Amino acid sequence: MDSPEPAKDAQLDSLNPSTDEPPVEITIKFPPEKHTQKWAFSQTDTFEHLILALSLEFPSYDWSKAKALPEKRSQPGLKSIYTPSDDGPLPLTTLHTTTLRLLAPQTSALTTLQTQRASAQTWQANRALARARYARLTPTQRRTADDTNHTFHTLRPLPHLPNAARSLAFLERLKADPGIRAAMRKHGFSVGLLTEMDPASATSASHEGVTRILGLNRNKGEVIELRLRTDAYDGWRDYKVIRKTLCHELAHNVHSEHDKDFWALCREIEREVERGDWKHGGQTVGGEEYAPERGGEDEMEEGMVMDHGGWGGLSAREVRARAAEARWSSLERATRQGGEGEGSDGGEKKE
Repeated sequence: MDSPEPAKDAQLDSLNPSTDEPPVEITIKFPPEKHTQKWAFSQTDTFEHLILALSLEFPSYDWSKAKALPEKRSQPGLKSIYTPSDDGPLPLTTLHTTTLRLLAPQTSALTTLQTQRASAQTWQANRALARARYARLTPTQRRTADDTNHTFHTLRPLPHLPNAARSLAFLERLKADPGIRAAMRKHGFSVGLLTEMDPASATSASHEGVTRILGLNRNKGEVIELRLRTDAYDGWRDYKVIRKTLCHELAHNVHSEHDKDFWALCREIEREVERGDWKHGGQTVGGEEYAPERGGEDEMEEGMVMDHGGWGGLSAREVRARAAEARWSSLERATRQGGEGEGSDGGEKKE
């Protein structure tokens, strides 16, 4: 008559060893669960039975990928690592009285890793496919593809200012400008948002005078702001002045500071845009007239600055404060040099 089957016990009698012969005793250490206990197995059990017992005790781990490391190889013939794939049939009698340190990945972590690996493989495959398709395009098709990638992805006027539709048309004109498009294709520029700057938020007045900021680049092309309007909100600035400001801000996609590398790139972009301006600043596109451009603020007047470098995450107040500091420094230099100081952009002056 068979004896009744005992309940599972993680400490002893893991798989109900026979009482007629001494059990095989193995100390199991499983650090993730802070488990260190002696387990008992039958004389006929194998390493596969040990793995089965562990899977019943700790079901959230993938025991098919487990590794067992004997802590003290006092017995002759022991290996440094035992795995289910290589040592499943191994009799546990060869591991009697040993201490095994078990390592196994969690099922959830393994699933996440597999998902990430699959995503990476898919991304690489799609990238290779896109490159192959690009290589087969004609020059005209390549230019179209480049224009789609290297562009201003979102245009946004300020809705609280009057005639927002005209500001949007101005931004669309900049985006469609052949010279701007050619420069962006060549340098691989991509700008998330091109928007207009509120003149009030970018103007600071003090006893030294008035400082007007013409543009800002936040986080190397995440956002570019341009001062499109006159201070009185009754018109728009000269198109070519704004386009030159945009060249300046695009150079900040690469260089944050106004160093020699920045200015070299800025001048290069300006020349490329001028060469690409085959329309010579025409006032109509598709039969639509753009907003009127005021002539009184076309040039870089006293106190006008392009920006103060590639700033990221600054509030309007911080921008005005930095502009005032830059103007004060410029005036000090001008006083020391007999009134022939540099522009208030920390080195730029109208050429």
